[in-house]
Amino acid sequence: MKEHHRCAWAGSDPLMQAYHDEEWGVPQHDSRMLWEMLMLEGFQAGLAWIIVLKKREAFRRAFARFDPKKVARFGDADIERLMADAGIIRARAKIDATIRGAQIYCEMKDRGESFSDFCWSFTGGKVLKGDGRSVIASSPLSEQISKEMKRRGFKFVGPTIVYAWMQAVGIVNDHSVGCLRRASRPS
Repeated sequence: MKEHHRCAWAGSDPLMQAYHDEEWGVPQHDSRMLWEMLMLEGFQAGLAWIIVLKKREAFRRAFARFDPKKVARFGDADIERLMADAGIIRARAKIDATIRGAQIYCEMKDRGESFSDFCWSFTGGKVLKGDGRSVIASSPLSEQISKEMKRRGFKFVGPTIVYAWMQAVGIVNDHSVGCLRRASRPS
């Protein structure tokens, strides 16, 4: 029987392995999902991704299934509710950044700008493919996207967070050489 190899970061945790096998690196074009993943990557800042992954359903409940229209209207009572929710990462700055991120998303939509089109515009709609050998934390492109997101008012979108998000949503295919998912992802 042929052994299946995964990227080393997937480790032995079944949740991480399922995330790796089914979601990470799959080109995502749904605007809402792209935004959700960007917000979750922001919550991950300074922590391990497995923490966010284990709390993802709690995050979805707490943030109205990441419906930007609903989250954009969150007020002080919602912030207090979120700060008291042990199921999520209770960081006030990250909660505030998510609410503001929802407002920016809605402002873009109101102007007729698709968040998906915005995200994919940096690569001309194409998936970039890493070399599969080196592990990098950021790139010139993640720096460019980070700068533009910050200019628009997004928070927790530094080049490292943006690069991790680009990998997660399949803007870049960084599955390692020999990984069972590398060849199955478009380049």
